[in-house]
Amino acid sequence: MKTVLMVAFHFPPLSGTSGILRTLHFARHLPRFGWTPIVLTAHPMAYAQTDPRSLSMIPPALIVERAFAFDGARHFSLLGRYPACLARPDRFASWRFDALRRARTLIARHQPSLLWSSFPISSAHQIGAALCRRFKLPWVADFRDPMAQPGYPSDPKTFAAWLRIEKTALTESAAAVFVAPGAKRFYEARYPAAARPRWRVIENGFDEESFPPPANRGALEGTHLTLLHSGVIYPSERDPRPLFEALATLDTRTLPAFRLRFRASGHDAWLKGLIARYGIEDLIELAPSISHTEALIEMQAADGLVVIQAKNCNEQIPAKLYEYCRAHRPILGLVDREGDTAQCLREAFPGTPQLCNPDDAPAIAAALRSFLLALKNQSAHLPDPHWVRQASRAERTRSLARLFDEIVEGT
Repeated sequence: MKTVLMVAFHFPPLSGTSGILRTLHFARHLPRFGWTPIVLTAHPMAYAQTDPRSLSMIPPALIVERAFAFDGARHFSLLGRYPACLARPDRFASWRFDALRRARTLIARHQPSLLWSSFPISSAHQIGAALCRRFKLPWVADFRDPMAQPGYPSDPKTFAAWLRIEKTALTESAAAVFVAPGAKRFYEARYPAAARPRWRVIENGFDEESFPPPANRGALEGTHLTLLHSGVIYPSERDPRPLFEALATLDTRTLPAFRLRFRASGHDAWLKGLIARYGIEDLIELAPSISHTEALIEMQAADGLVVIQAKNCNEQIPAKLYEYCRAHRPILGLVDREGDTAQCLREAFPGTPQLCNPDDAPAIAAALRSFLLALKNQSAHLPDPHWVRQASRAERTRSLARLFDEIVEGT
């Protein structure tokens, strides 16, 4: 068994982000493929939201080292303001110092063959770079999202810091891993001289062991159809306003009764204002956060699932989309047809995905009507089982382990 030191800020008991699942499930499955993981992460005090129940997802044998960390915006704020230097390159940059100290001990004790770090948070790649230089270990830089993008981050100094970090990660690492094909193309165009064969796409996925048996599938409510959007709504990247405009124009008298549930939107107060503005209170339900297992049960029981992804996120695929597909329910994709999310849906629903431009309210209204009638008639298309099997976290980890083997064996 070879050993890999995994540097990731997002890890249980953090809640409110799907980012913890990528590192967690890689760590869970790597031993099946000849690799022993050690996780270096942040102390829970740095997390604004925690869920102690998620600690049960960590394998008992997994070594997890937690570095002392602050949230610069939360712990050093005075009247809502804090020094900008405490948020560069990110609000949690303080964890680097103790993380490097703890990493030296871990490396001396366990002699890892490889380093792996995951963005976001950007300081994780700073730690990876420092350890790579100090211990001459091969380093794999994992990009769950693209880093410096046009107009993001908006602060020029933070943007410049991110640009330096991503350049270091892509020029000094032995390999880079991206979760969507568009992100890989984006960086191949930005750093053509640095692009190499060991830049790989390893998408997110679902964990088969996390899925409970389906109960009351397609029957969350006995009197109406339930459409479900599970997870955070972002005002820009997942803007629901065209959807709400479409709902306001629907002649619901000609459609089966339905409700659209937003589970754990992260922006309930903002959504309530929009719902009132469009007068669609009888069609929308805002629901609080629930455990991951409860969320998976809800996905399997919903009549239909809704994913929203704007054009400015064409190089990204929402992590929950793979769980949507494993839930084996019809999916309505309000996504740009040129983006990676649309392509993912085409592969999962060969020839039959229900796609619609997320900015086109009339088109959304027509798509909703078609989708609801198909649900009522039980003619809505379901994901391809073969594609779903290949999207499991275990299969994704197999690909990651193969990359690790290539690097340490020099093949």
